[in-house]
Amino acid sequence: MEDDGGERSSFVIGLIENRAKEVGVAAFDLRLASLHLSQYIETSSSYQNTKTLLHFYDPMVIIVSPNKLAPDGMVGVSELVDRFYFAVKKVVMARSCFDDTKGAVLIKNLAAKEPSALGLDTYYKQYYLCLAAAAATIKWTEAEKGVIITNHSLLVTFNGSFDHMNIDATSVQNLEIIEPLHSSLWGTSNKKRSLFHMLKTTKTTGGTRLLRANLLQPLKDIETINARLDCLDELMSNEQLFFGLSQVLRKFPKETDRVLCHFCFKPKKVTKEVLGVEYSRKNQMLISSIILLKTALDALPLLSKVLKDAKSFLLANVYKSVCANETYASIRKRIGEVIDEDVLHARVPFVARTQQCFAVKAGIDGLLDIARRSFCDTSEAIHNLANKYREDFKLPNLKLPFNNRQGFYFSIPQKDIQGKLPSKFIQVLRHGNNIHCSTLELASLNVRNKSAAGECYTRTEVCLEALIDAIREDVSVLTLLAEVLCLLDMIVNSFAHTISTKPVDRYTRPEFTDNGPLAIDAGRHPILESIHNDFVPNNIFLSEGSNMVIVMGPNMSGKSTYLQQVCLVVILAQIGCYVPARFSTLRVVDRIFTRMGTVDNLESNSSTFMTEMKETAFIMQNVSQRSLIVMDELGRATSSSDGFAIAWSCCEHLLSFNAYTIFATHMENLSELATIYPNVKILHFDVDIKNSRLDFKFQLKDGPRHVPHYGLLLAGVAGLPSSVIKTAISITSRITEKEVKRMEVNCQQYHPIQLAYRLAQRLICLKYSSQDEDSVRHALQNLKESYIDGRL
Repeated sequence: MEDDGGERSSFVIGLIENRAKEVGVAAFDLRLASLHLSQYIETSSSYQNTKTLLHFYDPMVIIVSPNKLAPDGMVGVSELVDRFYFAVKKVVMARSCFDDTKGAVLIKNLAAKEPSALGLDTYYKQYYLCLAAAAATIKWTEAEKGVIITNHSLLVTFNGSFDHMNIDATSVQNLEIIEPLHSSLWGTSNKKRSLFHMLKTTKTTGGTRLLRANLLQPLKDIETINARLDCLDELMSNEQLFFGLSQVLRKFPKETDRVLCHFCFKPKKVTKEVLGVEYSRKNQMLISSIILLKTALDALPLLSKVLKDAKSFLLANVYKSVCANETYASIRKRIGEVIDEDVLHARVPFVARTQQCFAVKAGIDGLLDIARRSFCDTSEAIHNLANKYREDFKLPNLKLPFNNRQGFYFSIPQKDIQGKLPSKFIQVLRHGNNIHCSTLELASLNVRNKSAAGECYTRTEVCLEALIDAIREDVSVLTLLAEVLCLLDMIVNSFAHTISTKPVDRYTRPEFTDNGPLAIDAGRHPILESIHNDFVPNNIFLSEGSNMVIVMGPNMSGKSTYLQQVCLVVILAQIGCYVPARFSTLRVVDRIFTRMGTVDNLESNSSTFMTEMKETAFIMQNVSQRSLIVMDELGRATSSSDGFAIAWSCCEHLLSFNAYTIFATHMENLSELATIYPNVKILHFDVDIKNSRLDFKFQLKDGPRHVPHYGLLLAGVAGLPSSVIKTAISITSRITEKEVKRMEVNCQQYHPIQLAYRLAQRLICLKYSSQDEDSVRHALQNLKESYIDGRL
């Protein structure tokens, strides 16, 4: 529809809510001609679910109704947009535009799939809000953009957000999925990158967008994840296929996905005089789309050749549904009857303009041939004028660049100009070491050249009308082609490329189970390991019988990095990519919650503690049985007794779920949870004390460990006076002496129970094992010996 400048957002979103805390969302992607519908109950009074969706779509326009009657205790979606999305264009449409009955009819007519496949015929009344939002969104798009959406051309997904893992906007920020929290690393010249930046080696705009969407909403379907992993297995074991696909994907234009919307959206019939310059530009873009489509279809046989012998389900399915589909050949044949064979997609502005003017074969339209002659004559006159100026003014290095906004202009190196520039040159601008300028003669020729090109576009559009109508009939196969190319770009140029640039076996395939443990052996932080060569790997084991891990250790021992690492490995696994670990097996996670960092939120008048509590409340209200919860320090921003009480009670609440929780803390008393709840495991980061200095090992070990006065040692390193440190040590020694003794007695008292429980855990894990009988028997023997020795 419009050339939207690469990765910039192209989503228009319709939002509406009712008094029962239900929210309907319709997200219309103008670039890919797709409509995503979601309807859900907003469980958070601060609209966290809605914020997560808006963060995911990153809209350029948000459409709301004027009705501000929000549910009790909530500000309403209109106010939400004003507060948090003030940089986004907000459109208020009459309540009558949010018509669910009209929305259902529109979806039925415009969707490429049957409404029954979307489930709308069965659940129409239940999902009325998102249909109402769809009606308003489509109405605004057609009116604002001056188009009519072609019937059965839209890719419609229903309730898509909840078919994927949900990561709230705060967690996206904490885990540095899209943007790093701090771009520079202390003590190094390296720039810290986000997970998205690390994987962003895609070659197409659509592939980059798909990668971002997958990272924000990873998959939950094990079958789909394994299909991607099988594809990666084949690419990693078959170099010829990997490099062949990499080369072929470069043959497809970068903007292939954008071509589609020119065939999905039909311009409304408006006279040339009304549209003016815009009319010429729309024709130019339509011709460009046809050329781009021709280039993409020309590359399809090469893709077919590479994928012919592919074994994995995903690649074989691409070959079957795209490469072996005769429809593409018939579209290419139709294009070949009208479009010149030598025309190629070009990115250089004047080459692109020339290709567009000469796109249609000669002799089809007499008026077009005359316009072309005029275009060629003016182009030649412009170049002759440049040669004349080179000789007349002794400017041998005078260049003649071109851009779409101003046409041709002169560029003269500053060193070639002796004294003052001749008065003939106008619009003089300094640009680096060059002078950019024009003359009256060049300006006149530019106008004639542009007019001739405009006439060429108009006549070409007339010639292409029948061709475009024919292509619109098969728009669904073009949608499929764009989706396939984006997916291949992400898997080959991002996932496979990232794995291939690492040493052998540094990234391994994750395994998935329905209800098994989350086990990662020698896991590494995917971003930091590329910056630090000596990154220390660590393990994690969580299961139904041991679903909470409390990680202890001094400041800077590696707790926060470890928490982030586990989440990033899970996300990588669930987008269908290999992970930085020696071995990993995971239970599919449906939501990731994080509580990290301590920052005042001055905009919402929230202190550090209040911000902490709001984030914790959101987790407690939305946690599910299959969630992964990561909490880095809780309750440290208030009094020590209240903070400890909150941390303890939150842990107890989370233990009532089957969710997996990793809890990092400095509160040594929290280790007593393990004496009461056998499904709590205590770990600590190893630290040595040498000459009153902490020597960090960054190695995770079992059990609690009391490191005396580590906070005071760090305070001494920071420069606190020695007298202050000495007084603090005497105070803390008296406070902690009794506490440490009591904790040791508790641990000894409950040790036999812990031992028996750990034995049961290991037996449950062996139940899920895929090892052969001899291996299981050997493991049972080792388990028996460890239990007798008390080493479990």
